[in-house]
Amino acid sequence: MTRAARLMAVTAAVVAVLSAGCGGDEKGEARDARNVRLAAVIKALDNPFFVTMRDGLVATARRQGARLRVAAAPSGAQDATGQGTDLERLAGSRPSCYVVNPLSRTNLISALGHLPEKAPIINIDSPVDADAAKAVGAEISSYIGTDNEAAGGRAADAMARLVDRGARVALVKGIPGDATSEARARGFSKGIHARFDVVDTVAADFERGKAKVAAQEILRADPHIDGFFAVNDLMALGVADALGDRGRGGEVPVVGFDGIREALLAVKHDALSATVSQYPYAMGQLAIEACLQAVRGGSLPSQVDAPAQVVTPDNVDRALANFPKPVERFDDPFAQPD
Repeated sequence: MTRAARLMAVTAAVVAVLSAGCGGDEKGEARDARNVRLAAVIKALDNPFFVTMRDGLVATARRQGARLRVAAAPSGAQDATGQGTDLERLAGSRPSCYVVNPLSRTNLISALGHLPEKAPIINIDSPVDADAAKAVGAEISSYIGTDNEAAGGRAADAMARLVDRGARVALVKGIPGDATSEARARGFSKGIHARFDVVDTVAADFERGKAKVAAQEILRADPHIDGFFAVNDLMALGVADALGDRGRGGEVPVVGFDGIREALLAVKHDALSATVSQYPYAMGQLAIEACLQAVRGGSLPSQVDAPAQVVTPDNVDRALANFPKPVERFDDPFAQPD
């Protein structure tokens, strides 16, 4: 399939030309946004985290009555140049605001510099290098995402409750150099506070299969490893697969990060011990609301921390019942007053 054909196929699947809003006060909001065109470029939909992000984008645009086009990176989340091409292609529809979820801090810089209009740019989840963007004449209006370093610290707290002091823990990171992976790993390491030790660190590219292989190698070298922290849930599930193959499923604590539905079910059934649940649906919601606030002339905060919460067996039923929305209410800086 050609890149143009792929983009059309992805766009047909995930893009909405969205018009009428829903009842109540939302009708007025829909009238305001009826002719607003928005564009979003996100990571690959082979990861359910980004499927949920897309759903939050699309549902909020529909509710608000805006027109939204969404393009996703191809499977594997490695086509950094192609994601920039998608952004430039979507710019042809002259959107009033852009939402960008880049593969790396710099892969969209060239495309951002080629955007035809100085429309607001809302950066979600994975940060764009703001200085590099400014160097090409682009300015990030607002960043919306999890404070990954702080959330990594929560993962360390969760692990400390699961292992004995002095335990030996393995850390599974994502794609080398990925800002999100590094922040989570850094927060986890800072949060140890001498309660346990990280004795092995590997990279598994955010992929379940690679994490399974990495965990198998760690377990062969150190059969008595006490715990694993993986910086995303797919990799945590891969670690759980490896432990299950060795007959140790549910015996060795595994903490993940993201809160995808499969991971929540794994927590419920004791395959995972915990996950730091962030909310891509809420990120998508906040991004559309930020775009519309900017288009209406409102000011935007430079950064908004998206909600995050540790899910354990104690609260997993509630997390599943509320999925994909947050378990607890959160402060929405873009919410329209009643």
